[in-house]
Amino acid sequence: MYAIVKTGGKQYTAKENEIIQIEKLDVPVGEEVVLSDVLLFSGDDGQVIGAPFIDGATVVGTVKRHGLGEKIIGYTFKPKKSWSKRYGHRQHFTQVLIEKINYKKPRARKAAAEETVEVAAE
Repeated sequence: MYAIVKTGGKQYTAKENEIIQIEKLDVPVGEEVVLSDVLLFSGDDGQVIGAPFIDGATVVGTVKRHGLGEKIIGYTFKPKKSWSKRYGHRQHFTQVLIEKINYKKPRARKAAAEETVEVAAE
């Protein structure tokens, strides 16, 4: 079972009992985080694709640590001007242990419509 979630402007594949490294969240270490922007859910019954998100689907995890990614070296220059500049960047990240993927299957619309008709007839 896995889900594709959107957080920090990026999409991540989340599987239960795995650690994912996402964009930095302002949540203390050890706290629970709930990711509700689920784009796709795949389970035993098949796949459910959201439009754009799936109603009733959440991914629950625990923050394990915060840190900095690998250093990226950049270089910029202006041609024919003898000007150049070198710079570095380290992106902040949060590691999250995925504990549970929740998905509640919605009730069929036809059955829900029949119940409302029966209540109105009484």
